[in-house]
Amino acid sequence: MSTPPQQPAQPADRPPQPGPPAQPPSVPPQPTAYPYPSPQSPPPVPRSAPPGPFQSPTMPSGPQPGNPYAQPPQYGPPPFPPAPGGSGAAGRAVLWAVVGAVVASAAWAAGIFLIGATAGAADLGGYAAPSDLCSRADYTSFKDEYSASDSSPTHSSLKEAALDESYCSASLKKSGSSYADAYLSLQVDLHKKTDPGPEFTATWKNYDESHSGYDVGPVEDIGDEAYLVTRDTTSGTSSGSRYATLAVRDGWVTYTMSYSAYLSSYDPDKDPPKIDEISDWLKTDTRNTLDRLKD
Repeated sequence: MSTPPQQPAQPADRPPQPGPPAQPPSVPPQPTAYPYPSPQSPPPVPRSAPPGPFQSPTMPSGPQPGNPYAQPPQYGPPPFPPAPGGSGAAGRAVLWAVVGAVVASAAWAAGIFLIGATAGAADLGGYAAPSDLCSRADYTSFKDEYSASDSSPTHSSLKEAALDESYCSASLKKSGSSYADAYLSLQVDLHKKTDPGPEFTATWKNYDESHSGYDVGPVEDIGDEAYLVTRDTTSGTSSGSRYATLAVRDGWVTYTMSYSAYLSSYDPDKDPPKIDEISDWLKTDTRNTLDRLKD
């Protein structure tokens, strides 16, 4: 029986023969629109190569191997806006937005300062508090009823940073009287630090609530606000009293003019003027006095 021919045996010490060399690709890689051959796997940018003018550096996500002291990058807005010529229209827009905000803030602060200063300024309306109010005030409306004038009325004044004040007190006598038949008191206050308006209104508008037996009514065309307070306890008899006060506020200036008469069986004056007459005299003389007190 015949056997197939056998291949000659290889020597044991013969090295293996290398295969044929690998063939290069038949078509070289073509450039594309992407910066990398494959968007899914961009090659890392070498550390030694700085980024180009239109390329942002690749930011590592944490400390790099081999450098235990490296810190992760800090993200956030830049500490300063870009310079006007740094990045074109966007940089200029950011810069002008910041400048506009600064200017608006400065204008707002200046406006608040000016408004606050104006709101806190004393509204004295040109009034002055003289050292002798008796010589400046007008009370001639009472002269027909009380012809014997007071030769030495009492006056005082005060000058302080917060308040200027003048006061006058005069006695009224009828012809032939040895003693005063009635009294006048006048006072002007220039409030230089605080607005007297709220307290003035609370005091005089509601005077009848804190003082029983008094009548209170507003008076038109004198200052910013004025109130007439009256009281008559004579009731047609020869005893009792008649009282009237006209209180005026004009800005931060307050003025009061008061009349008072006290009747008794020993008083020779048995017929004092009526409250209506007294009220009219107070209004006339107050208007004249306020005009005289303006510089």
